[in-house]
Amino acid sequence: MGLDRLFGYASQLADWFRQHHLTWLDWLIIAGYCAATLIIGFYFTRRSGKNMTDYFVSGRSMPWWLLGTSMIATTFAADTPLAVTSDIRKQGIWAEWFWFSLAVGQLLTVFSFSGFWRRAEVLTDNQLIEMRYSGKPAAALRGFKAALFATVFNLIVMGWVLTAIGDVSEVIIGIPKVPAIVIFSVITVVYCTAGGLWAVAATDLFQFALAMAGMVVLAFYAVSAVGGLDALRAAVAGDERMNFFPPMGGGAGIGTPLFGFLMFVLVRWWATHNADGGGYLIQRMAAAKDERHSRLGTLWFVIGLYAVRLWPWVIVAAVSLVLFPITGDAAVDAELDRTAFPLVMKQVLTHPGLLGLMVTAFIGAFMSTIDTHLNWGASYIINDIYRRFFVKDASERHYVKVSYVANLVILALAGVVAANMGTIRKAWEFVGAMGAGVGAFLILRWFWWRINAWTEIAALTASVAVTGAFEVICAAQNRGAYKLFETPAAFAGIKWGFPEKLLVIIPVSFAAGMAATYLTEPTKRERLVEFFRKVRPSGAWGDIPVEAGVTPAGLSERGVAAWLASVGFIYCLTFGIGKLLFGPVYLGWTLLCDSAVFGWLAWSLARDERRA
Repeated sequence: MGLDRLFGYASQLADWFRQHHLTWLDWLIIAGYCAATLIIGFYFTRRSGKNMTDYFVSGRSMPWWLLGTSMIATTFAADTPLAVTSDIRKQGIWAEWFWFSLAVGQLLTVFSFSGFWRRAEVLTDNQLIEMRYSGKPAAALRGFKAALFATVFNLIVMGWVLTAIGDVSEVIIGIPKVPAIVIFSVITVVYCTAGGLWAVAATDLFQFALAMAGMVVLAFYAVSAVGGLDALRAAVAGDERMNFFPPMGGGAGIGTPLFGFLMFVLVRWWATHNADGGGYLIQRMAAAKDERHSRLGTLWFVIGLYAVRLWPWVIVAAVSLVLFPITGDAAVDAELDRTAFPLVMKQVLTHPGLLGLMVTAFIGAFMSTIDTHLNWGASYIINDIYRRFFVKDASERHYVKVSYVANLVILALAGVVAANMGTIRKAWEFVGAMGAGVGAFLILRWFWWRINAWTEIAALTASVAVTGAFEVICAAQNRGAYKLFETPAAFAGIKWGFPEKLLVIIPVSFAAGMAATYLTEPTKRERLVEFFRKVRPSGAWGDIPVEAGVTPAGLSERGVAAWLASVGFIYCLTFGIGKLLFGPVYLGWTLLCDSAVFGWLAWSLARDERRA
């Protein structure tokens, strides 16, 4: 009887495997990947467990190619291909200007902030607050920002990534969301906790290579499934969703696609909490061997983010429009939009091992995001809150051990957020809105001496308060049907999506910040001199450079020109690749030639500036 039951279980298991299209080879690939990730993570345990500097910034010895790849891997995420596909199906490629626009600010980071952050030698970006500002307001701001971004911001990001890997697992593997999230999260938290940032970066390198290989393979088979690239071009020709820019027919009034595009291009890149780098990106810059490695790593991140990572996803999204066209049934189309990417995987990857490779790619993308946010969030909690305000004189080993506990707590709370989250896109927009008001001041604090701690406190408080008010209104309007970030509020004749919210958040926050600047005392002069001597920024610093006895090493006129040329380089490169794929091909080659010219110009100007 026992053997009969055992054979029955085996038969049920075999039926389950067949039902979900995964062969034993697929499962072997998935298991091998998980084992390899744990081995890589544990390899760095001794290297990262000595002190906080080793654990959170790799002893400041990370090479550019590793830190840049780790940055790209973190942004890869399991959620992003799904959300990009959904965006393209519902709106079009132009909706990705939500991200494309950030390249302007990220390239400004390459030519200025990457050097500043490495010279500052901070463990976290919040630590800079008490280097730049003085007094109790600086300490309060440091603790407030650390708590806000380690919890609200970080948990929302992790929540949508957990949601995405649950969706992929449910559609492809057949494991329900909750067990899948638990399994892959446990593996991640184990190696991340044991090996610190070295383990995070090393596994990121492995995971990014695997994820990109999987996405390229998927794009190849997806294109083959619709008859080749020429057939795909013909199938989507004339579809406005494949345009890189929004439709112009509706004008530029509030609520139109063109209005949203203009807000992204003209405002979003500087009105963001990542305006001078961003938390986990700054962590990588601070971990670099020197300023050169920090700058090169950040540049590789921008190139990889837009010109390398993106296009396999767009190809799959275009194929999904052919394989799973819009039905006209709102409920069916909403479900198709949400699951189109994994559905393409399931349909086109029919050879043994390929589906396992793609599932592994998604797991790797998931882990490379979660591990960064665990390590980065723990650095805030331990360095900027626990060590700064509660236990100030413990051993370095003590703080590392407490960081282990912080990782577990953060992951558990992220799971709670994931269980109550609506659409991934709306969560992105909430995070973007929450920090939008402080972006201008994060830039100005490097270039204008008068910015003080109260400036950031007022601007950030206003930004969070206005964003929260929009969400409260949304909850009141949707009541029983309300889920976090699901539906925009609607009042005063306007549907308040992300671009429209910026019209309120930024002026209110900027006014609050400027008022606080002039109504409060400036930062103590000795603190400004000490800061300038260490970081050597440029801009409006009065006679502080003379007193500090150092030469500014920030943005010169040549540096600004190099930055602008690099913007031309990255956009021509990105859209040149897109035109080669979707046509017209001649325009693609033209844009790539323009990209080469802009790249040469940016490199020449940057080289001359360093020599000067």
